Amino acid sequence: MYPANEQGNPTPLSSLDDLVEEGGTADKPVKVFIGHNLGFRTFMTYIPMHEFFEMSEVANDPVRDGEAISQRKLDPGHAQKLAVYILKGLVTAAITSRTVGKKAIPPGFINAQENLGRQPYLSLQPIVTNIRECEPRGESLRGERMSAADGQTAAFKIFLSQKHVLWVVDGQHRRMGMELVFNFLNDVRTKGVYPKKGSLYPSDTQEITPDEALLWEECYVVARTFCTVGIEIHLGLNVDQERQLFHDLNRLGKKVETSIALSFDSANPINLFIKDRIINNLGVRVQERDQADWHQDDGSISRKDLVAINAILFLNKTNIASATPHDVTPRVNVAYRFWEAVTAISGIGEAQARENTVAAQPVVLKALAKLVFDFAFSNRKPENSDEILNTLLDGITEIDFSHNNPMWQYFDLSDAQRVTSGVSDLALYVPSDDGSVNRDIGKFQGGFMRFGAKHNDIYPIIGDMIRWKLNLPNRHKKTFELESF
Repeated sequence: MYPANEQGNPTPLSSLDDLVEEGGTADKPVKVFIGHNLGFRTFMTYIPMHEFFEMSEVANDPVRDGEAISQRKLDPGHAQKLAVYILKGLVTAAITSRTVGKKAIPPGFINAQENLGRQPYLSLQPIVTNIRECEPRGESLRGERMSAADGQTAAFKIFLSQKHVLWVVDGQHRRMGMELVFNFLNDVRTKGVYPKKGSLYPSDTQEITPDEALLWEECYVVARTFCTVGIEIHLGLNVDQERQLFHDLNRLGKKVETSIALSFDSANPINLFIKDRIINNLGVRVQERDQADWHQDDGSISRKDLVAINAILFLNKTNIASATPHDVTPRVNVAYRFWEAVTAISGIGEAQARENTVAAQPVVLKALAKLVFDFAFSNRKPENSDEILNTLLDGITEIDFSHNNPMWQYFDLSDAQRVTSGVSDLALYVPSDDGSVNRDIGKFQGGFMRFGAKHNDIYPIIGDMIRWKLNLPNRHKKTFELESF
């Protein structure tokens, strides 16, 4: 700080020359708390989100920043997801602001919150920054002490000029997410319609209702006033020090295990469906780790597999990261019917379930889930899809999911054995033997049909077998083309 007393605390300006040297009347006052992170002086402050965006910058452009670059390349997809999260937070902040001000909350505000996805809590972790244009420990920054009523130091006020940019060390995607949100808010506030592409708010039309128009205005206001972000400010670090800090913040932390993250997450709508409908209503037991030993199988399903099955069921994707209430809510009833049918399969959920039925192997459930998606949610589902879907859901419990069913062993049988076993007609449904598709779906050994580990290659073929068994449309016929995975 400028100048510092014997205790190293900031003191007020001593002369007009100090003001001319260090800044001007346009300098921005910022209230901070002084800390010493592992012995190095830092400031901690909370400022409105929009104000932080205007004060900060990211050194990630090789052309502009050159040797001063201290950030990895921006991931637009990750920034987009954070933008949706931030918008969700601003909607909550707008509702909270009205609650604090004892104002009525329009129904459209609540509808928008539900459409974006309500969750128990929202928060952005503090963003780590550095002021390059100051002396180490901040001695060259001018500031003054702020005292409480009892004379104790409450905080300090520092004055930042235009040259005192907050260079982001950890948080560039959060900052880009903010930029996307501000662009969205500016766009809908000026044009009065939602963007045709890339909108942060899920809507079936471009039309903005009066309640939504008011909401976006208030989101813009709270981003500039009520909604703050925590900023840790490091002082006078050079580029090498910034890079070291970036490394330490991003590489020394231990990544949270996927199963724990999924079990804790109450924001993703598919996760909520799993918790509320599959686990609580249907009583499906979940374990956090895979059970490799079939003899120790207690009938539960790993959370990782349960999430993967539902990702296919709802989205036709390999994960649930992109799930939104707008996409998921209309599909919940069909998905629940699917799981009701699955839990009614003989042997499912019982001890040694995988020894009792092949349906206890996740790859088989993925095949069934894919069929439900094709006939219920696909953009290219057949005209009589409702009838086909009912045939599938009603027929799940009628399929022979025993290990001895020759249908699963089709590719290991000779032509004569296929005829004898009554599965020769499967040739019309499964992929042709031209080498373009992996047909090694598993092996029948020791009385058990064990499907392989390459699920993405295997479950479409298992789905073909189920299509054949239930006389469902053949996906290999040109007259019926479904979305490829």
